[in-house]
Amino acid sequence: MTNVPTQTSRDWLGGVYTSSLAWWIPKAAIFASLFVSVSFRTVIWIVALVWMGTACLLNAKRCSRTHCRYTGPFYLAMIVPVVALGTGVVAAGIYGWIGLGVFTVGGSGLIWWATERTWGKFS
Repeated sequence: MTNVPTQTSRDWLGGVYTSSLAWWIPKAAIFASLFVSVSFRTVIWIVALVWMGTACLLNAKRCSRTHCRYTGPFYLAMIVPVVALGTGVVAAGIYGWIGLGVFTVGGSGLIWWATERTWGKFS
């Protein structure tokens, strides 16, 4: 007998409420912040990335979801380019922010797909 049902029930991605709160609302905030000032956008992105990265790491510990062990650190690492854009260390307009958003959301999706395809949903 496997323990997959036990893991699935503990997986925050399995519930609409927890999944929305942990990942979909912060992603929506990142998108919506493209229409506000750079300083406000920077704060929103940092908070959203810390929130999602922490949620991934906690979910990995909670249920051993494979991709969460990798997407958590990825979200936290993406704070570095956000700070670079937000402080003007790297000069980029709105297209730079859009590119970073696509890279962040697309990269986490690619990590999700690749790790769970390689090692399974729970490992």
